[in-house]
Order: sequence, then C-alpha cells, then structure tokens
Amino acid sequence: MSRCDEIKAHIRMEERYQGLSLVFSESEALKTEILAAVDDVKKETGQKPFIFEKISNDRADLHAIYIEFRDDIHREGGAFLTAVLQKLNIDKCEKDI
Repeated sequence: MSRCDEIKAHIRMEERYQGLSLVFSESEALKTEILAAVDDVKKETGQKPFIFEKISNDRADLHAIYIEFRDDIHREGGAFLTAVLQKLNIDKCEKDI
C-alpha cells in the first residue's frame, strides 16, 4: 500500500549532496510518524543527516520534513533515504519540486 497521496516525496541529488523532502497536509500524526521513521533509520544506520521542518502557518498544504546529507562524498545517504521511504510505505517520488 502506497502513501503517496498522503505524503509527497521529493528527492534531490547534486554533487556531494542528497536531500529528501516529505510534504504533507497539516497533521500532527503524520509529522510524528515521519520523525519516528527518521529516528528509527538513524538508530539502524548510525548516520546523522541534517533534519529540519518547514511548517506554514498560512497554508495547510505547506508542511514538510527535510532530510539532507551535505558533503556526502561517498553517497552513503541514499540508503538512508531509501530506508525512510520504505518505513513510510512510499513507493515513488514526485518528479518536480
């Protein structure tokens, strides 16, 4: 079962950078679930990506959790991002951000 209608995933990769944004409508339950999945993967992998949230007070559709690997020389962040997507049952990413 895919959660792509509830949580929109956007991935971005550049030289030495990988990032995943998980965009959702205002929902404390979804936010908690996303952060729990990230914490689980952090414990499993020992990796510590930069994580921040962007929550709009004006628009319910602009809530997001961002996971970023900066200066990721060996591209180790990809497995982390994939594991988060799997834990959240997200099977595809949006094409444009």
